[in-house]
Amino acid sequence: MLTIRTSIPSDGSRVVQIWRSAVDATHDFLTAQDRLSIEGEVSAFLPSAPLWLAVDARDYATGFMLLSGSHMEALFVDHVYRGKGVGRTLVGYAISLHTTITTDVNEQNVQAVSFYNHLGFRRIGRSELDGQGRPYPLLHLRSTP
Repeated sequence: MLTIRTSIPSDGSRVVQIWRSAVDATHDFLTAQDRLSIEGEVSAFLPSAPLWLAVDARDYATGFMLLSGSHMEALFVDHVYRGKGVGRTLVGYAISLHTTITTDVNEQNVQAVSFYNHLGFRRIGRSELDGQGRPYPLLHLRSTP
């Protein structure tokens, strides 16, 4: 049984671990240099970010989401817990807060693109570069009510 709760400062190291696990499992398209650079940015930002965590009965975080209004800035699930409903639960929670959710996903992350398509998200745009200007195209998605 998963519960959704807000993150607290002591969750910081765990959310960075989740990010690493998820990225290592799905972002093989990143260059080694970009991977290190992004990890540095993430490690500085995530521990203090206002995240929604999916936690198990022991309060162990298995995934997290960052919402900015109705835009999902981030969704990452520890690779050990992939396919067990963590991502679906987090997205469902976001939709319970906002009828329609938008998000961006790396076009090369075919697993994530498939996940969002399966949940009914539709493409509403595309950018050639990611948010930091790197050559990783983004698909802009919106949930369908």
